[in-house]
Amino acid sequence: MPRKHQITNTPDFTVDSTAGELNLHKWIGDSYAILFSHPRDFTPVCTTEFGAVAQLAPEFAKRNTKVMGVSVDTVEEHKKWKRDIEATAGAPADFPIIDDTSLHVSKLYDMLPAEAYLPENRDAKNTATVRTVFIIGPDKKVRLTMSYPMSVGRNFAEILRALDAIQATDGVPLATPANWVPGQDVIVALSLNNEQAKEKFGEIDIKLPYLRFAKAPKK
Repeated sequence: MPRKHQITNTPDFTVDSTAGELNLHKWIGDSYAILFSHPRDFTPVCTTEFGAVAQLAPEFAKRNTKVMGVSVDTVEEHKKWKRDIEATAGAPADFPIIDDTSLHVSKLYDMLPAEAYLPENRDAKNTATVRTVFIIGPDKKVRLTMSYPMSVGRNFAEILRALDAIQATDGVPLATPANWVPGQDVIVALSLNNEQAKEKFGEIDIKLPYLRFAKAPKK
């Protein structure tokens, strides 16, 4: 489902969570953050997804990235569901999961179509579109969004790859080509001419006047 608009500045919120009351901007601090949502607790696909996040905790930590789950259920339900996640994933789900029973965060981040803004008696079908990923920078700006249908489990290897690409190009005139992974060359932005590119990044590989590759600078 197409999003109604693209968020740039990250809307702030204060909510209850499995880690207590959290304010998003304060919680992010000087880290990167990933906000990811799902329809309800105790649903099959999302149990595997939250399990994948639990298993990847060391990878997120290496990237100075915090992870927060969003759910339309209560904190008490989250705590019960965490036991299932940990049992199936073999890893503790230590990241916070917030209570969005009010749909405040889902609406704030434009995760739901208008017909899904239901006051009560919601089920997973009603909130099917609450399956979105936001990658947020330390500057509190949304760098990337991904939305998934109910039937497609999220690929967290791709989310990590996208996070790596964002961090590799953050604040420098570079971009990553299709299917880029860390260690591969990056694309020099058109804002630099050839001499400026060489001065900044060393040797460049000119495939086309507008397609020039350089070694990714070490962060």
